[in-house]
Amino acid sequence: MTVSTEPEKPGAKPAERKKKKFLYVNRKAPYGTIYALETLEVVLIGAAFDQDVSLAFLDDGVFQLAKGQDTKGIGMKNFSNTYRALGDFGVTKFYVEKESLQARGLTIDDLQSITYEDEKDGFKEKPSILPVNRAELTKLMSEQDVVLTF
Repeated sequence: MTVSTEPEKPGAKPAERKKKKFLYVNRKAPYGTIYALETLEVVLIGAAFDQDVSLAFLDDGVFQLAKGQDTKGIGMKNFSNTYRALGDFGVTKFYVEKESLQARGLTIDDLQSITYEDEKDGFKEKPSILPVNRAELTKLMSEQDVVLTF
């Protein structure tokens, strides 16, 4: 985890404070552990504090966004549709590593359609899922103030 060391202005009002860039990295399959569900909770907390929150999905984490998840056979609640609501909380960037998709026999078409309404562009509906290659994801990670891996 990296944290910015840039000092905040003394007595700065919340609107004057610099937003921190948080990237939550999802590397685990959606079920079998609590990591994926816990990540969602932490993402909502970051968004509630008006931070610049984004998610990255790599390794088995790409399965968290897969279409048609059916959890009846494992006795767990299917929380995959929760990702669709994150845009309402300002979480609109879901970076998906292309190499992880390919290694698991998946394509972007195998993932849920997750969109948000862009307030800055006349509320046009835009995709939240942004496919990136490994080098692009590495660069994105280096540009964050905080990177948390689950």
